Amino acid sequence: MTGALTLRAIAPADKSAWVPLWRAYLEFYETVLPEEVYDTTFARLTSDAHPDQCGLLALLGGTPVGLVHYLYHPHNWRIERACYLQDLYAAPEARGRGVGRALIEAVYARADADGCPGVYWMTQHFNTTARRLYDRIGTLTPFVKYTR
Repeated sequence: MTGALTLRAIAPADKSAWVPLWRAYLEFYETVLPEEVYDTTFARLTSDAHPDQCGLLALLGGTPVGLVHYLYHPHNWRIERACYLQDLYAAPEARGRGVGRALIEAVYARADADGCPGVYWMTQHFNTTARRLYDRIGTLTPFVKYTR
């Protein structure tokens, strides 16, 4: 991989580049989703009708190598909305090139610009590669996640 790293919003024409990146991300978490979820998620990420559901692509030399999805939502402990960084992925061949850091920092900047100072995300405890980055640019909290 050569060339400059650039970031930009995911656009409707990006679906063929976005799908393999998101599919690879989900494979890491041993997750397979119905095609309808891919279609719906992509439509939301690229639609003005869903301004609180956002995504960015990372490109190295013009080749898509990473993505981030983030959501804005109300928060009961503050006036401003919160920003949940839901999905972050850098292709293996692009790792170590600053892709993950750049995507997280871009979410920080966009959240700040949108008046949303709180950004949070989750990862699995065994995701040691990603946690080395997260420990440098975020603060580990003591919260435990439960689901239904």
